[in-house]
Formats: sequence, structure tokens, C-alpha cells
Amino acid sequence: MNKISPKTLQDLEFNTVLLQLAARCTTELGKEQVVGLQPLSDKTDLLNVLGQTSEYLASYSNDNRIPGHNFDAIDPELKLLKIENTTLEVGGFKKIGSICTTVATHIKFFIKFKEYYPLLYVVSDGITLNTEIPRNIEAVIDKFGEIKDNASNDLQNIRSQMVVVKGKINQSFASALNTYQASELLDEIRESVVDNRRVLAVKSMYRKKVRGAVMGTSKTGSIVYIEPEATLRYSRELGNLEFEEREEIQKILNDLTNRIRPFAPELYAYQDFLVHLDITASKAKYALEMDALLPEISESRELYLRDAYHPLLFLSNKYKKEKTYPQTIALHPENRIIVISGPNAGGKSITLKTIGLLQIMLQSGLLIPVHERSKVCLFDNVLTDIGDNQSIENHLSTYSYRLKNMNYFLRKCNDKTLFLIDEFGTGSDPELGGALAETFLEVFYDRGAYGVITTHYANLKLLANELPHVTNANMLFDGKSLEPTYQLVLGQAGSSFTFEVAQKNGIPYSLINKAKKKIERGKVRFDATIAKLQKERSKMEKTGSRLQEEESKARTEAQKLEDLNSKIKSKLENYQELYDHNQRMIYLGNKVNTAAEKYFQDKKKRNLVSELIRIVETENSKRKKQTVKEVKAIKERKAKVEQEVIKKVEVIREKKKVEKKKAEVKEKNKPRPVFKVGDRVRLIDGKAVGSIDSLEKNKAIVNYGIFTTNVAVDQLELVERKM
Repeated sequence: MNKISPKTLQDLEFNTVLLQLAARCTTELGKEQVVGLQPLSDKTDLLNVLGQTSEYLASYSNDNRIPGHNFDAIDPELKLLKIENTTLEVGGFKKIGSICTTVATHIKFFIKFKEYYPLLYVVSDGITLNTEIPRNIEAVIDKFGEIKDNASNDLQNIRSQMVVVKGKINQSFASALNTYQASELLDEIRESVVDNRRVLAVKSMYRKKVRGAVMGTSKTGSIVYIEPEATLRYSRELGNLEFEEREEIQKILNDLTNRIRPFAPELYAYQDFLVHLDITASKAKYALEMDALLPEISESRELYLRDAYHPLLFLSNKYKKEKTYPQTIALHPENRIIVISGPNAGGKSITLKTIGLLQIMLQSGLLIPVHERSKVCLFDNVLTDIGDNQSIENHLSTYSYRLKNMNYFLRKCNDKTLFLIDEFGTGSDPELGGALAETFLEVFYDRGAYGVITTHYANLKLLANELPHVTNANMLFDGKSLEPTYQLVLGQAGSSFTFEVAQKNGIPYSLINKAKKKIERGKVRFDATIAKLQKERSKMEKTGSRLQEEESKARTEAQKLEDLNSKIKSKLENYQELYDHNQRMIYLGNKVNTAAEKYFQDKKKRNLVSELIRIVETENSKRKKQTVKEVKAIKERKAKVEQEVIKKVEVIREKKKVEKKKAEVKEKNKPRPVFKVGDRVRLIDGKAVGSIDSLEKNKAIVNYGIFTTNVAVDQLELVERKM
């Protein structure tokens, strides 16, 4: 594949796609590199990149999600490692250690799940995991980014001495603080810290009474900060130790840098690997947002884009919650060139850009928003002439610029080219420009190129009908409303609806009639015929679509009825079997019960046994001989039916429970009567009526005549109020 020109990328707004990809990168290096993405020239590399993106996209929908790959760039550190006698800072080592950990995590992950991510595993397999780098760093620097005490023996000794000296400073300072506090020479705050040293907060009037070094004063001048003389000697000693500590740390970092320096190539590879993952992840996120996928890559010269969306338009409309109309288009050896016609604002240009942008995206390693049954082929070159191409810098008119562009097309066009031309032939006299455009189209056709053009010229529509491997197409327009449907229809040229649209926009009919007379009658008739055909086609498609819908609905309903009928029939048979079985069990139970009663009366075991044997033999004679398999099947069927019955009974029980609860709630919410002594009452759901003898709190003693009982008031209902 040849390098695709920057003009083509600009015409198709590929740079906007790259900026959207950059916004989805998590690292600065990823953002910087992804905007320089170009179509790949090697087919093997392209298929690998597409496969890796597809694998990363799949990780969003399975349980083995790829770990996070975020990192801080180590470019400054890598530059320093190239220069002898340079030293890295602690922060630089932290970044290097973090990158090593992230790379190790990913390598282990891809080894574990290489069956899920074979292509990404191959990329990670090319990275040599070096354990010395993180081990050396971890031996010196802790997880908080501090140099460890045991990084060297000298550092450990220095820090031990510092601890002792700090203890002496605190001890001597505490003594001075107590002394001067007792003498009431200190301010209320007593002490403060200046230049990382503890100081006494001395009232300015007593400054000469406190021995030590003046470290500063307060803003108002009322307080003088003095480091007491007793701590000065220890502070100087601590300062010397701190200097020695810095020197030792620098020495340790020098040594660590020299140990890491030989591994600079591995660190370059680590960073490149993580940047590659970041770019791949951004492509996968982009694909996820617009339901993009990897279509079949065809070895033959066949391009079939089914339900293809323009990515930028799709995402823009998605955020606005507006509908985007997909297009379906096919280019193959028998139909290499498509001539799209029809009125403006019908979607011709966006269809052209959709085809071109999807092709460029795919050849740059991005997944595209098409149906999974789509099929694509790869082109060596994609040539475009889209939009208003005036060149102010070169003082070229639109037509001159387009002619210059056509000259470039003629030099580059061959059987491995996809060309896309918007408003082919415009910018000059319609007759002359149309004739020249016709000639160009014939040349592209003879060279075996694939392409899509949009035009209003009738001669190009006629040529498309004459050439065997060229097809007319139009963007469907609603004949009644004169509104676009954004639907591409192959096989028929489109009308520009010039006069119809003019009439709809309020242009007087007399002027439209006058305009019609100024052009050839044949042209008007030709355009009118096309318009009429489009209207008829639109009607037919609507009718066909409605009939298909109704037929599909009827088929679905018929299938539902058939399924329902089968289910009912099957259940009836099962219920009948269960009923017959239960009736037989009842019959046998009655027989056994009769035998048992007889035995109970005469106590004759022999008669009982013989009767039971007779019952069993009679029952066995009625049964058919069944195989083990048949018996098992009958048992399973029976169990299934019983299960269904149990389920239905459970449903009924649950329903009754709910109804009971509702009734209880209703009863609870029902206004309770206030009982008085002498009222005639009965228990709720009871029949016996008694009278209340006495009431105490929520209890009542009810007299039933022959006995009395103590009952909760909420369990009673009023039968008759005492008058």
C-alpha cells in the first residue's frame, strides 16, 4: 500500500478522529503519538494492529479485563542515562520502578490469559522482564519515596547520630524553656519554629536577658525568636550531620544511577510497550462508544459496508440524542463505480465521506461502525476531491483547482485505487464541464479503479447506465413532503427536484414555468421522469415495508398460537395422566382398606395375604409390560406434572397469604369501637355472644352465662350496644 496523501486525510476529517482518540488516551505520551497515526502500508502489520484492538475491545465484555496501564513518562530520565556521570533524582527512580511494576503486571497477565489475547501476548512476549531494575531501586528507596536508612552503612551511622543529637537538642531546649518560663520572660505562645529549628518566643523587652542566637521577630515586633545558647552547639552538630547525610544520599543515588544505566534499552522498550497499550486501549474505547467492530478483510476486490455510520456524525448525534441514518453500499468487480445523484441536503456528501473515512480508519488500525456481516478490502491509494477547493494561496479558482486535482488523479489512478469525488464536473459550463467529467470517468473506469462520485449532471447518469460495471444510485426523497430520507438506493438515478423544491419554498409558479421554457424540453422531461420514478419507488418501498411488517406480524402471531395450542394440549394430556393415576391409587387404596377392615374383624392373616396378592396380581395384569427406559420417562413426566401442580398450588397459597395480609391490614385500619360495660360482644370469627362485665386497660371480662373469660379488646367485635 502506498502512503495516502495528507489532502485525502484532511478532506475526510481524519485529524478530528485522531484528536478524539487522543482524548481517550490516559498518558501524555499516548496523546502525543496517537495524533501522528497514519494508514499502515504493510498488510501483516495492519492485520496485527486490528487484531490487537479487537482483543482489547473484547476485554471490556469478559471477566478477564486487561489491567490499567497508566504511567508517568520517563523521557527526561532516559536522556540523563545516556550521559555519563549524571545522577537521577529520587522521583525519577520512583517513576522507573512504577513502570517496571506495571510492565511486569501486564506480562504476567498476558501469559496467564494468552488464549484470550493471543496477539497482545505476542507483543508482551517480545519484552524482556528485568527484575534487577526494581530490586536495585527497592533496596535504596522505600514506597514513600524516601532513601532507606540501610541504603548504606555510612548513612545508617549518620542517621543514628542525628537521632542522638536531636534528643539532646530537645532536652536542652526543654530545660531552657522551663527556666525562662519560670522567669516570665516568654510570650503566651512560649515557642515556635524558624528555619526548621525550635526557638523561644521571648517578649521583646526581655530580649537581652535571654542568651542565644536571634532567629527573627514577629510582624508586630512584640516577640523576638531566640534559639537558646544551650541548644546552639547541638544545632551546629546536627547541621554538620545533615550535610554529611546529603553527601551520602548523593553518593548512593550516583551508585544507583550507574547500576541502572546499562538497562536503559529495556526501559525504552518498557515505555514503548505501555504507550502501545495506551493507544490500543484508546482505539478500543473509541470503538466501544460507537459499536465498532472488525469486519471480514476480503482477499478479493470486494467492499460491502452494511449499516455503515459516519463515526464523527454518529458520536455527535449520540451526545445530542439524535438519530443517525446508516448506509449500505457495495463495490465489487461487477459494480466498481457508483454514481450518486439527487437533490442537495439529501446525504450524498456524507455518504461519500462515510465510505472514505471508514476505509482510512480501517487501514490505520481502527475498528469501524458497520454491521458484523460487512466485508472490506484494502486499497493502495485513496483519492478524494471533496468540498469547495478554491486555492487562495495559488490564485486558483474552484474549477482550476479541480482540474489540477483531476490531473493528479490521472497520474495515480489504477486498479488498486479508491476514488471519491463530490459534485463531479462542477465549477464550469454545465455542458462543457459535464463532457470533461464524462471523459475522466471513462478513464477511471478503463483503469479498473473503484470509486463513488456525486453529481447533478444528466450525462453522467446516462453514462452510468451504459457502462456495465457502473451503477446509478440516488438518495431517496419523500415525493410528497420533499424531505430527505437519507437512504441510499442502488440501481436508479436521482432527480434534483429543482422545480419541486423551488415551488415548496414559495417561488411563484409563473417564474418556475418560465424557467422550464428556458431549458431543453428533453431535459425537463428526463428530470421529471426520474422524479416520478423516485416517487413511485418511494411509494412501493413504503407499501412493501408495510406488507413485510404485516406478514411478519401475522407469522409471529400464528407461531404464538401454535405454541400455545401445543402447550395446552401437552398439559391436558399430562393432567389426564395424573388424574387417571390418582384415581387408580384411590381405587387400590379402597381395596386395601376393605381388606384391612375385614382382617380387623376376623383376624385371619391368610385371608388378608391372599386378598392382597389377588389385588396386586389384578393390578399387574392391567399394566402393560414396560422397559426400564419407558418407566423412567413416565416417572419423569409424572414428576414434572406434579412439580407444575405444586408450583400452581404455591402460587394460589401465596395469593391467599397476600389476600389474608390485606384483610388483616384492612381489619387493623378499620376504626375500632369503644366498648362499655354491658355491651354485647363476640370474638372475631367467633359465634358465641356474651356481655362485658368489666374493662381494664386493653382487657375485658366477658360473661357467657355459664362462664366468664378475660379477652383482649382488639379480639372482640361489637354485636349490640348497651342502651
